[in-house]
Order: sequence, then structure tokens, then C-alpha cells
Amino acid sequence: MIVIYHHKNRITKVISEGTIELSFNRNSSIACELLEIAAQFPKTIICWCSNHNQRNLNIKEVNKLFHHQKMMLSYNPSPSNYFDERIGYVEQTPFINVNKKVCYPTWQMSSEVGVIHASVLNALTERNPVVDFDYFINSLAKLLMPKGLICYSQPKLLKGANRKNAPKASRFKLYKFVKQHYKLRWLFLLFFNELIYERKIALFSFINALFYKSKRKTTINLNAIDVNVTIKTIKETTIDVIIPTIGRKKYLYDVLCDLKKQTHLPKNVIIVEQNQVENSVSELDYLTAETWPFNIKHTFIHQSGACNARNIALSKVESEWVFLNDDDNRFEEDLLKNTFQCIQNYGIHALITSYLKPNEKLEYKTTHQTGIFGSGNSFVKASCLKAVVFDMSFEFGYGEDTDFGMQLRHKGYDIMYFPNLKIIHLYAPMGGFRIKPKLAWNNELIQPKPSPTIMLLKLKYDTKTQINGYKLLLFLRLYFNGALINPVSFHKNFQEKWNMSQTWAKKIRTNA
Repeated sequence: MIVIYHHKNRITKVISEGTIELSFNRNSSIACELLEIAAQFPKTIICWCSNHNQRNLNIKEVNKLFHHQKMMLSYNPSPSNYFDERIGYVEQTPFINVNKKVCYPTWQMSSEVGVIHASVLNALTERNPVVDFDYFINSLAKLLMPKGLICYSQPKLLKGANRKNAPKASRFKLYKFVKQHYKLRWLFLLFFNELIYERKIALFSFINALFYKSKRKTTINLNAIDVNVTIKTIKETTIDVIIPTIGRKKYLYDVLCDLKKQTHLPKNVIIVEQNQVENSVSELDYLTAETWPFNIKHTFIHQSGACNARNIALSKVESEWVFLNDDDNRFEEDLLKNTFQCIQNYGIHALITSYLKPNEKLEYKTTHQTGIFGSGNSFVKASCLKAVVFDMSFEFGYGEDTDFGMQLRHKGYDIMYFPNLKIIHLYAPMGGFRIKPKLAWNNELIQPKPSPTIMLLKLKYDTKTQINGYKLLLFLRLYFNGALINPVSFHKNFQEKWNMSQTWAKKIRTNA
């Protein structure tokens, strides 16, 4: 391992293997020297740390934390990041509002402390980095995270951090970053969000960024870099499958047949069948009429609702791993075997598969950290679920699976996407006896917009700027998709619907 210590954007010392001092160019930028060191030592881990946190660097833990080569770890002990909350105006992903108490997925890196493997730097095609080291590493993570570089904010890199003010990006650099890393429309949206919500006219920064010609792109392929994980998250390869179902007898049978054919069989298949009709009985006669190579735990209830059904199923899990399945999925016989191989290869605790409709083409073809979570195509280690449930506030609404994924992330468990693991989602017709739920806000004269459950997600997990940015996007989408009525009256009506959504979001959160 090589450690680079720096102060005021210049290197002060380079240490190899804990004691050997290496020479470096004192007139060169940190980023340039980082690339030079990577070229000289292509098989090493490279760590950076600011001088004022030198004594706090948890050097003994780095090798444990940095458990494969395709990673980038960093930590900023300050409450804010290099790019302040205004970045939330242009990005709605979970990677913006970072939980700094746990290992949390994000592209937001810091010069305070960080770790990367030389092989990643050597794979870069661009060899003339910007002088600002914070800008360089944030740009690097932003570009490479979708291409498979696993990036985290990792508080364990430091022991009792010195919270001296970390570098902050200027408004000019923020606008430049948005121009380089996002579609052009986001530059305009950033400008108008600042104008509307902060009463600031960033005209100079906007114009400079607008005519800035360098759009950061990279054709880098990280597939050639070995993962070589040094941690294990599998002790037993036991797995339970949970399936909530309602009125889809034939489709569920096909799912059970797919599970029956698995080369790696599940231990338990936990089915929660729902039918609101009083005195009704189960229609799933094949559960007992046929022989299955796994134990079936069948629960029949007269209460509908996916959140409730999944929570009942999760309470009955016995195995080390859980497959959150749906009753209209189809998959090949090697799904579970291949899933365990991916878990072992990356040392992870949660993942989602590709989840396409029949004949739909796969768009995202790279294994990477994902901002989504699917309650019908996910695998999670059971020990991660001790304090995680499907929030009943979202019952019959939208967002329960997104909320479940966010709970996992805030417990320190990342979610990976594997395109080679494939589940087909048939989107089967709803069961015939389903009763459309009556939502609590249906009788309001002013109907909430967005849905109160979507608003609840925003209030729980997003920054204020993310919420405001979403609000402006929603306003523009509704206005231009409508009849283009008077913008003043439209805004008044929109604000009333928005306020109603916030009111009901707080109510359902309180009453859940």
C-alpha cells in the first residue's frame, strides 16, 4: 500500500508499506502524481489523506475495508460534501443524501481520505486531470460508478476524524460539473432552481458552463480488472423464497415449477395467499396435491396488501438468504446457483436481477451499484432484515420497495445489480377477486399531486434541494403535458395539490 499525504492541493509526503518514503514531484498536482504512482506500482492500493487527519488514518483497517480491486472508498467527516446541497437540484438518486454513519453508496468522494487501486487509474484514457483533486475524484467516481466501480462513503477509514473545514466547490465548478456529467437540460434546471428557490441569478456561472466544450466521457472498460474479493458473506447456501399472491393460481404454479427445476434448491418457499372474500378458502390445491422438493409454508389470510403479506412471509424465514419473488415471474433453472456465485464473487449482502417484460431488450448491461430495489427480483441476506420491514404507510400506494431498499442502505447494506441474472416479469392480469382499495384521500376536493406515498418517500430520504428539484420537474411535466392554461392559475392549482400531498404524507406516516 502507498499513502499520499497532502495539504492545500499539494503532496507533502508519499509513504510505501508504512515506512519507506518515495520521491515525488512537488510542483505537480495530486491527481497527476496519483496517476504517476499508479503507473509505477500497477498492483498496489493507493490511499490519500489530508495532513490534518494523518493521525486519524485507520491504516490497519484499509485492507479489510478495501476488499477487492474494483472499489473506491472515501470519507468526508464534515457534515457537507465538496458539492453542496445544490447538486440535489439535478440528481434524484439515493447517492446524494449520504448517511455518514454507515458505509453508504455514493459517487461523492473527498480529498480528506480515500482509497483506490492502481489498476483503475491505469485504465483511464484521460491522462491530463484537472488540478483540483476533489473535482478529479468526484468526476472519476461519477463517471465510473455506472461502469462497475464500487464507490462508498466509508467512515471507518478514519478514527476520530478532525472536522476541519474540507474544500468546497465554487458555484462555477458546480455548473461546470453539471455540464460535463449530465445532459444539457440539467444545466438549465440548476439555473432556474437557484433562481426560484434561492432568488440567486447565477448568470456568469451558467454562461461559462454552457459554452464549456469539454464533455467528460470515457470508453473505459473495467471488466478486465479482477474483483478478487477477500471477504465472505456466505456461510451456508440456504435460501428461502417468499411469494405474496392473490388470484393468480396458474401463474404461481409456473413459478413453483421453475423453483422445482433449480439446480440449487431453496429450503423453504413461503407463500402468503390473500383473499378478502369472507369465508373463502385457498384455491392453491396443488400445494398439497403434488410433491415438491422443498418445504412449502403456506399462509392464507383475508387481508389484502403486498406490504402486509411480505412482512408475514419475512417473519417465517429460516435460511441464511431470502429471495423476494413475485407470483408472475419466470426464470431459468440455474438462477439460484448463479446468484450465489455473484454473491460470493463480490462479497455483498443484497442484489437485484434484470427484470424485463417478455421480448423486452436489456438496456443496462454492466454490473454496478443501483439506486433501485425491486420487491419481486431481489436477494438479501436474512441477517440484514432484523430491523427492516415493508412500511405499512405505503400499503396500496407506490414506493414500498423503494423504501425497503433505502432502509437497507441506511443500515449499511449496498444493493448491486447483476444483468446476467435474469427474471422475466409477465405482468399478469390482476386476480379476479381483488377489491380496489379506497384510499384515505379519495374524498378530498383537491386531489394530492404527487401521490402521498411518493411524497412520503421524498420527505424521508431526500434533501430539501432534491425535493424542490423534483417539484419543478413535476410542475413542468404537468404543465406542458396539459392544455397550456394560464400559468398563474395553473401554478396556484399545482401548489394546492402539492400542499395536500404533503399533508397526507405526514398523516399516513403518523398513522402507520
